Amino acid sequence: MHMIKQLVSATLSRPGSILVNPWNINDVAAAIEDALTMSEEERRERHRQNYMHVATHTAQTWADTFISELNDTHIEADLRLRHTPPELDFAEVVRGYMDSTRRLIVLGYNATLTTAVEAPRQPKRHYDQIKALTRVNPRILKCLEELCADPANEVVVFSGSEMGKLEETFGALPVWLAAENGVYVRPPKDKDLPEEWKCLFDTLPKEWMESVQLVLDYFCERTPRSFVEVRDTSLVWNYKHADVEFGRLQARDLLQHLWTGPISNAPVEIIQGGRSVEVRPVGVTKGLAMQRILGYMATIRGRQAVHFDLVLCIGHLLARDENMYLLFEGHKLEGVTRADLRAAVQQAAPTSHNISSSTPTPAAAAAGAGTGSAAAAAAGGQTPP
Repeated sequence: MHMIKQLVSATLSRPGSILVNPWNINDVAAAIEDALTMSEEERRERHRQNYMHVATHTAQTWADTFISELNDTHIEADLRLRHTPPELDFAEVVRGYMDSTRRLIVLGYNATLTTAVEAPRQPKRHYDQIKALTRVNPRILKCLEELCADPANEVVVFSGSEMGKLEETFGALPVWLAAENGVYVRPPKDKDLPEEWKCLFDTLPKEWMESVQLVLDYFCERTPRSFVEVRDTSLVWNYKHADVEFGRLQARDLLQHLWTGPISNAPVEIIQGGRSVEVRPVGVTKGLAMQRILGYMATIRGRQAVHFDLVLCIGHLLARDENMYLLFEGHKLEGVTRADLRAAVQQAAPTSHNISSSTPTPAAAAAGAGTGSAAAAAAGGQTPP
C-alpha cells in the first residue's frame, strides 16, 4: 500500500494511494491505521488503479507526447508567420504622402508611440525604471507636432487608455484623441472646435463592472507588479511589469474565473492583449469607433474634411486592430454596404491611398491600397447626436 504526502506532485498520478500531511502526526497515524486495517478487496482495487496508471503512462508514452507537442509548437509558429503582414514599403509611403492633398494619420498609443518593454527578469531593474520606458519619448512628441503643423494632415491618437492619461500626454498637441478604444473622443484644440470630450456610444451597460473588479483586484493581489486599470466603460488587468511566465499562468486562471463567474450572463467580452486582460461591453470595437469618429469629424468640420486621399494607420499587430484596417478597406461594420462605400469613394477623390501598418517597426508592417476610404467610412458611419 502506498502512502504519499500531499505536498508532492505524485499525488495527482497515484489515485489509489493514501494521502497524508507529513506535518500532522495524528493524520499520519490515522493513515497508517487505515492501511493496516484495509480490506483485501479495497487493497486490490487501489493497487489496480495505480498499476493501470503506471502501465499506461510509460516513459515511451511520455517521449511520444513530448515529441508531438514539439511538432505542434513548430506548426503553430509557422501559422503565426503566415499571419504576419509583409514589410512596409517606405518608398510607397513617401510617394503616397507627397502625392496626397488630404491625409488621415491614425496612431496607436501603447507599444506604438511608446516602447514595448518586456517584464524584468533581474531584481536589479526597479519598477520605476521599467515604467519610465513606457512613456512617450520627447522626440516622438516633436514629430507629432511637425505632422500637425501641416494643415493637410489630420492626426488621431487612438488608445484604450483613459481620457486623463491621453490628455496629460498629448493635451498640448492639436491632435484628435480617442480614449477607451474610441468610446470618447476629443477634437484638436482649436478656436472653432469644441474642446470637451464626447461619448460616441450611448447607453453602455456598467452593472457588471463592480463584480468584475473584485475578481481583477483579487488577481492583482496574487500577482506581484500587476495592476488594475479602472476606466469609465471597461476594466483592464495588466501584468506587463510582472514575471512573464507567472503572469501568463495567472491570466489563464483569471479567464476561467471570469467565464464561469461574473460575466457568464453579462453583455461584455474579454479582450486578451500581449500582457493584459480587458473586459469591455460587447460591440465596442476600434473599427466601429473609428467610423463614428469620422462621422463626428464630418459633423463639425463638414463632409469635405473627411475626403482623405491617403490613410496611414499604425498599430501594434494585435488582432483587435484588424477591425480598423477592415474599415478603411471598405468592409461593412455598421449599417453600410460595400456598394455605399464605393459610391462614397467615387464622390470623394479620384485617387486614394490606404496604408495600414500593424507595428511601429518596418519588419512587421502591412501596406496596400484598398477600395475604401475615410470618406466612405464617414458616409456609412453613424453620426453621433
